[in-house]
Amino acid sequence: MSSPAPAGEGPAPGPLSRAHRATTISIVAFITLVAFENMAVATAMPVAAEALDGVRAYGLAFSSFLTASLLGNVVAGPWADARGPRAPLAAGAALFAAGQLLCALAPTFPLLLAGRLLAGGGGGLVVVSLYVVVGAAYPDAVRPRMFGFMAAAWVLPAVLGPAVAGAVAQHLSWRAVFGGVVPLAALVALVILPRVPTGGTGVLDPTTRGRALRGTLLAAGAGALQVGAEDLSGGGAPAVVLTVAGAALVAVALPGLLPRGTLRAARGLPSVIAVRGLYTAAFFGTESFVPLFLVTERGMDPAQAGLALTGGAIGWFTGSTLQGRSLSGWPRHRLLVVGGLVVAGAIGCLVALVLSGASGWLVVGVWALAGCGMGVGMATTSVLTLRMAAPAERGLASSALQLSDNLGGVLGIAVVGSVYAAVGSAGRGGDAPLFAGMFAGLLLVALLSAATGARGRAPGAQAPAPGSTTVGAP
Repeated sequence: MSSPAPAGEGPAPGPLSRAHRATTISIVAFITLVAFENMAVATAMPVAAEALDGVRAYGLAFSSFLTASLLGNVVAGPWADARGPRAPLAAGAALFAAGQLLCALAPTFPLLLAGRLLAGGGGGLVVVSLYVVVGAAYPDAVRPRMFGFMAAAWVLPAVLGPAVAGAVAQHLSWRAVFGGVVPLAALVALVILPRVPTGGTGVLDPTTRGRALRGTLLAAGAGALQVGAEDLSGGGAPAVVLTVAGAALVAVALPGLLPRGTLRAARGLPSVIAVRGLYTAAFFGTESFVPLFLVTERGMDPAQAGLALTGGAIGWFTGSTLQGRSLSGWPRHRLLVVGGLVVAGAIGCLVALVLSGASGWLVVGVWALAGCGMGVGMATTSVLTLRMAAPAERGLASSALQLSDNLGGVLGIAVVGSVYAAVGSAGRGGDAPLFAGMFAGLLLVALLSAATGARGRAPGAQAPAPGSTTVGAP
């Protein structure tokens, strides 16, 4: 792997310079695989859920992946800091492939959810490990452009993934969509892993065991919260108990895993971490139900509905490229505000389209706008996190960032999923007002992300990284 250019030797070489080319190609290849899986699964999921009689629990297919990712995020940070990113990256790739295989073979929806849990745990390990590589291999001035390259890795899967996955799911089998990812994961891992460093501090953070326990409690709590919330419509006591117990576990476990002040949006790194979770709650809570809306309310087939995800990914790439080039001179905390406002505006337009009965094809353009806001904002949270974290704590800082990322997605999807499970028609149509209400609630979350982003500038000094003496109660 390449390393940062020493200070004082002129402009840092770009991501595709000789110094960084091997690192960049390796990272982009892995992100491309993750992107293809994301696009393909999201496109095929309406078909899989209907085939396995799981439409009413549709949201769990997405939030279960993110729930397991929480534990992977927590474990990967200190592991990568101490031993280097190769080991957690290898373990993550293996779990990811195993989960995809289980999904492909699942005879029931609960077993498909189990596969999503395995794949999610692996995904959590992979993403944090890649962030550690970026923090170590690229100087601060180059990281915005590198995050643009990582966003670019989503473009080809976004263009081809939904169309291919939709056609395969519709004319061959949805199982082939999941199974087709397995050999690709093995191939990419075999090519990339030899290029990933094994170094590290050699010292495992003394708080690691406690963090792992908190991560387990957090994942268990998030999972219980989702399952309970999905069943609340039945009015049974077990669903209420699960929901309350899950919420309590999340409340107990989360504070010790984030920088102090995150939950009250203290200035600097805590607000950056908080914004990340608000972004993903608003965006993915909405996006996970966009294909279902287009299929059930606008009569599109899965391949057509998947084009909305293509628009979102292309918009994301555009926004990420803008923050690394045209907007690179802007204060970073202002870009956090811009990202949130653009996402909010796009979701507002989506609500109007749903209520007006407009063509589903307009959703593709609107969702591209939402993706553009996410590209600007999400890349900015990554840049600021690596900038504010001490070099020896980049794994922990990246872990906290991804933890917020995934938990935001879990909660966003769980809340709207529980509403749909309680009130929706389970795919029979006539739910346009319900979809509009769900999306309107997430619009408020997007506006909150913009307000919090204004506090993303460190107050005079670097904000504390997670794992330092200032991590604890928010």
